[in-house]
Amino acid sequence: MGLSDFVFLLVLSLLQGSNTSLVQLNNNGYEGIIIAIDPRVPEDGNIIEEIKGMVITASTYLFEATEKRFFFKNVSILIPNSWKENSQYKRPKHESYKHADVLVAPPTIPGRDEPYTRQFRDCEERGEYIHFTPDFVLGKKQSEYGPSDRLLVHEWAHLRWGVFDEYNENEPFYSATSKKIEATRCSTGITGLNRVYKCQGNSCTTRGCRIDSKTKLYEKDCQFFPDKDQTEKASIMFMQGINSVVEFCNKQNHNREAPSLQNKMCNSRSTWEVISNSEDFKNTTSMEAPPPPPVFSLLKIRERIVCLVLDKSGSMSGFNRLNRMNQAAKHFLLQTIENGSWVGMVHFDSAANVKSKLIQIISSKERNKLLESLPTAANGGTSICAGIKSAFQVVTETYPQIDGSEIVLLTDGEDNSAKNCIDEVKQSGAVIHLIALGPSADKAVIEMSTVTGGSHFFASDEAQNNGLIDAFGALASGNTDLSQQPLQLESKGLTLNNNPWMNGTVIIDSTVGKDTFFLITWARQSPIISLWDPSGTPMRNFTVDTVSKMAYLSIPGTAKVGVWTYSLQSKSNPETLTMTVNSQAANSSVPPITVNAKMNKDTNSFPSPMIVYAEVLQGHVPVLGANVTAFIESSNGKTEVLELLDNGAGADIFKNDGVYSRYFIAYSENGRYSLKVRAHRGASVTTQNLRHPLNRAAHIPGWVVDGKIEGNPPRVEMDEDAQTTLESFTRTASGGAFVVSNISKLPLPDLYPPSQITDLEATLNGDEINLTWTAPGDNFDVGKVQRYIIRISGSILDLRDNFDNAFQVNTTDLLPNEANSKETFAFKQENISEENATHIFIAIQSVDKSNLTSKLSNIAQVALFIPQAEPGPDENPPDPSPDENQPNNRVNIFILVLSVIGSVVIISIIIGVTICILKKKKNSRRPRTGF
Repeated sequence: MGLSDFVFLLVLSLLQGSNTSLVQLNNNGYEGIIIAIDPRVPEDGNIIEEIKGMVITASTYLFEATEKRFFFKNVSILIPNSWKENSQYKRPKHESYKHADVLVAPPTIPGRDEPYTRQFRDCEERGEYIHFTPDFVLGKKQSEYGPSDRLLVHEWAHLRWGVFDEYNENEPFYSATSKKIEATRCSTGITGLNRVYKCQGNSCTTRGCRIDSKTKLYEKDCQFFPDKDQTEKASIMFMQGINSVVEFCNKQNHNREAPSLQNKMCNSRSTWEVISNSEDFKNTTSMEAPPPPPVFSLLKIRERIVCLVLDKSGSMSGFNRLNRMNQAAKHFLLQTIENGSWVGMVHFDSAANVKSKLIQIISSKERNKLLESLPTAANGGTSICAGIKSAFQVVTETYPQIDGSEIVLLTDGEDNSAKNCIDEVKQSGAVIHLIALGPSADKAVIEMSTVTGGSHFFASDEAQNNGLIDAFGALASGNTDLSQQPLQLESKGLTLNNNPWMNGTVIIDSTVGKDTFFLITWARQSPIISLWDPSGTPMRNFTVDTVSKMAYLSIPGTAKVGVWTYSLQSKSNPETLTMTVNSQAANSSVPPITVNAKMNKDTNSFPSPMIVYAEVLQGHVPVLGANVTAFIESSNGKTEVLELLDNGAGADIFKNDGVYSRYFIAYSENGRYSLKVRAHRGASVTTQNLRHPLNRAAHIPGWVVDGKIEGNPPRVEMDEDAQTTLESFTRTASGGAFVVSNISKLPLPDLYPPSQITDLEATLNGDEINLTWTAPGDNFDVGKVQRYIIRISGSILDLRDNFDNAFQVNTTDLLPNEANSKETFAFKQENISEENATHIFIAIQSVDKSNLTSKLSNIAQVALFIPQAEPGPDENPPDPSPDENQPNNRVNIFILVLSVIGSVVIISIIIGVTICILKKKKNSRRPRTGF
């Protein structure tokens, strides 16, 4: 395949969604895979060798597991800048941490090395990245998680094809139709023992599992121990570490009963059914010859090279654009770009002009020198290609290759000739970041940023929305340690009419405070600026730049933790003021709270809905209970405000995973939209460190060998329900731009049904079934549905595939609540026609006022029997002289006493009854007497 064909496919792939992976499937082989070693990982050449070995073996395993269809073709390994130089290491082109498919990084929780895939989208949709720890890659955790090569294939299936796990740590057992308690697994052909296995020092005891009186399933400490030697081939999404497992579960051997995430998320379909429905599968056929081994590129992160390419055409004189561009560029040069970076500058109109060759930023001296190079007047036409070609010259004067350099292109106009240099851009190895200013900025240039792995931002002419400063601020390097990256704490603006005051507060939490920078901009006259730290001390010494209409202050050292208060008094009416605050991590060993925002697609055609995502994390740990708001601005400055939720309903796939989501359907016009997200402390923000990640690899507690359990080292024990209250914080983040087309100006009928219910749960209480779920809305997750249809069946497949013919529950008294409310409903268990039914399966559809119906909900189930525990004689018999102070022994003695007393009572009753009968017989022979 030629380069132009490859790039065309790349464009098509990238335009389908905002997932940042650059992976392509070419002739059955995955190309462009990026495995990135995190900057916090200490240098160890063995990690690189182990990554290579893992991928080589995984490629063969993947090939066989997918019926000779897929393999790993080429892989780039990104090496941190801090590691020593090596002649084998090359400079990256488009590869960066932003595009990493596999991240080798310290564990999310110290001591917990579970591999996982960051996955917060629906079934069949790609994940974000795979996280392996250095110890896992080095083979130190093989006994607990299985071989790294096999686990890479397990996680690749999550990442690439959107399948889910076939185990469930929250529901490890279930009541099977066999009326037994079974371990959640796929397939059920995998054999093993359910046991409670406890170790103290070198002494371990094993006993059978007892049934919990509440759940009617096995007790909390019961675990499934698989047999070491098996013959079962499926499934890779359950336990690929079993030697015999070489396949995914298919339609024939899939276990639909198990409460696995795969069943819940993928409508009870097997993993192979989902994989077979993927675009990858549809675009390939099985190979006859074995695949070639993977090819590796070793790429080392270098110092950053950035060239600003700034539009100074005539249209930049309108709407205060030139000055606003200069304000944002100054903020970028003063605060965002990292020390050690090389920066150059080009201006363009109908021709281009080099204003600054590459300068390495070592101190504020170089930053101030670059500030002097910004444009002062706007005139002329627009030649984007001239600007980009000049930028290439700026780079090659200092570096012989353009590979990996970044072009920050800001433009506000259309340029019909821009397409003429797209091929040159593609082949250059440079990354193009596009900042589109105003509604007429050229859309053809989007392709340049897309195919080079760059970012795309949009800023409207509504200056109070601060879009330009947000866009430049989002261009901090993602290739440095998070502790070195500037974070935006605040970004606010106001257009003042009559009222001269803009007052507010900024919270500086303890995770940030280094290099804290306050920036204030205005449109007409310098306002009176007052800023007080948390102790009430006024901050003075703002640098006032009257030409660019901005003032800024850098707080020396670490800024005080707490609430900073500002008051801006304008001298003009009307006036537009903005306040931007940035800071960095206070301590390199304590990860700061961060917000990342994005849409599910970069381009969209009406009326297809879109989804907003915002991740709120501390390191890799989710922050729960935050107030998260999205601001979506159209080309003409109209802003839609959405509250994002982490409730596991509607657009949000997993509850409490730190990803806040919402559907976006309020399209007002064709063209570009920008996304900005604000997060701050909720009423009771907590961080639930220890249940994260939700989709982590199964920890293997041990193996059954010759009928005996051989335990693995236990996982580091933690209270997984512990929640730590976080201090107050604020963060803002730009989520970039997206483009919407085909919006009709005509009045349209109701286009959007209620969203799918995905959190339906059922419990049996006597003869009553209690249901709970989160209410959907009239239009996805907005408004209120008209009614619910609840149907039940004794067969999960009948209910799924023939819902309209299943028995309908009477819901006359069920009045729907507003979207995102908690719904409850109870009904009597009856009318199951199947005589041999062991379970009742329940599903819901919602109907809106236009009679549009939602997708079928997840299927909930209740067992109609009390399952039997498997017989399991204790492998370690109890001590012949038990300690009667032990709780279990006390219970046993109590039961024994009750049994003896019960026996005595029963014998006494029998004797008493016998005596009575004998007396009656004797008395009946006597003559009756009367008074």
